[in-house]
Amino acid sequence: MEAADVMTPQVITVAPDASIFQAIRLMLQNRISGLPVMDAKGRLVGIVTEGDLFRRAETGTERHRSSWLQFFMSSGDLADEYVHTHGRKVEDVMSRKLQTVSEQATLEEIVRTMERANVKRVPVLRGSKLVGIITRANLMRALASAARTIPPLALDDVAIRARVLSELERTLSRGTAGVSVLVREGSVELFGNILDERLRKALRVLVENVPGVRAVHDHIVLLEPYSGREFASPEDKMGPESTADRESVKTSPQKAVPGDEKIKSTPV
Repeated sequence: MEAADVMTPQVITVAPDASIFQAIRLMLQNRISGLPVMDAKGRLVGIVTEGDLFRRAETGTERHRSSWLQFFMSSGDLADEYVHTHGRKVEDVMSRKLQTVSEQATLEEIVRTMERANVKRVPVLRGSKLVGIITRANLMRALASAARTIPPLALDDVAIRARVLSELERTLSRGTAGVSVLVREGSVELFGNILDERLRKALRVLVENVPGVRAVHDHIVLLEPYSGREFASPEDKMGPESTADRESVKTSPQKAVPGDEKIKSTPV
C-alpha cells in the first residue's frame, strides 16, 4: 500500500490569519485533532494541533518558570514561549517544521516519518500541492483491511514447525537457543529454557502468527540467572491437566437430568 491508498483526500484546512478559536471550532465540529495551515496562495505553511493549544493563558496552563530558570533562557526563547501561549492567531501557535510525504510513499516510510518526528499526522503532497492527510486512524484502518483480505494458509505440522523455527532464527534467536518446538495436529508445544520472562510472551506471539497454528502450549522454564532458580510456565503450574481439557470442561456443561433438582432439594 502507498499513501494514496490510505490517505483522507478531503482535507479540512485553516488560514494562518484565522483566530485560534476558529481553529478550535473546526477541530471540534469535525472531530479531528489537527489542521494543515494554508496561505492565500494555497501553499502549506504549517500545521496546528491540539498539542499546540494545551498551554494557554486563557486556561491558566502556561508555564510559570522561576526567575532563576528564566535567567538561563534566552530572551528569544522567552519571547517565542510568550507568543505561543498568548497569541490570538493560528500563525502564532502553529508548527512550522512540517513532516510531509508524497502520494507514492509506502506505509513503512510513513510510519518511519511519524515515529522519527513524533507526530500523529502527515500531510500528503503532490509536488507542492496538498492532496491528502494521513493520521494514525488511517493506518489503523489499513491494518484492519489487511487483516480481512489476507487468506489463511493451510500448513501441515512439518511446515508449521519449519515456519516457527525460521521465524525464531530471524527475529528471536538471541536468548531462545534453548527452546525446542513440537507440533501435533496444529498444536504447538514449546519446551526449553529462557533467561528473561519477556521472551515467553514474544514466543507465544510469534507462534500465534504462524498460519495453521490452532493452539500454543507453553512448557518453557524460566532460569533466574543470578540465583539459578527454576520457574515453571504458568500453564504447567496449573497442574497436569491440559489446557484443552480445562477449556472443554468450561465450555461443555453437563446436561441436567429431569427431576434431578427435586432429588437434590429433598431432605434426607
